Amino acid sequence: MDDTTYIPRRLDDPWKLGFWDVDIAAPVLFGALIGYLSGNKWAFALCLAFGLLLARWIAHSKQDKHPAFALHWLYWHLPAMPLTALHATPPSYRRRLVG
Repeated sequence: MDDTTYIPRRLDDPWKLGFWDVDIAAPVLFGALIGYLSGNKWAFALCLAFGLLLARWIAHSKQDKHPAFALHWLYWHLPAMPLTALHATPPSYRRRLVG
């Protein structure tokens, strides 16, 4: 038997963008994109600052919770669309399950 078998330890880590998780980096990138498309330096700075504040709020609310907390929050608080509806789980408006 070969003792040099590599066993990966981080299969289920969340996606990263630099040092940030993707769900924390997305508001900053979206704010930078909207600010860039506006064509104004002040609008760019304002949108980027708003994206940074939103990312900080998400990171603070996600602290000490499940790694997929943002996805769970989106599932329960956004309306179900055909693309986001899950068939194996009940709709998000059904809060109590019997059985």
